[in-house]
Amino acid sequence: MSSLPNCPQCQSPYTYEDGLMLVCPECAHEWNENAQDGANEEEKVVKDSNGNVLSDGDSVTVIKDLKVKGSSLVVKIGTKVKNIRLVDGDHDIDCKIDGFGAMKLKSEFVKKI
Repeated sequence: MSSLPNCPQCQSPYTYEDGLMLVCPECAHEWNENAQDGANEEEKVVKDSNGNVLSDGDSVTVIKDLKVKGSSLVVKIGTKVKNIRLVDGDHDIDCKIDGFGAMKLKSEFVKKI
């Protein structure tokens, strides 16, 4: 009996080999066992407009006037945003801006203070 690893997605013990790939018959997840080790350690790095690495809790300023979708309001250039939170998706930053409330921003339109 072979000692194949459990599926990393659903933890099923019924994995099998298909060429160089490992396959889970329960959730249909396919992965390469050798490439898996480096992929788990990889973390998304979010950078501001100047190339500085951003992290949770940083303070940033807006570098361009941004129209607020669904409203006639505009976030003006130079607006300070404190205590940002990094998220996955199209907009990298989740924050609260005084006078506007909760917003999502793209990291390309801010610079770290």
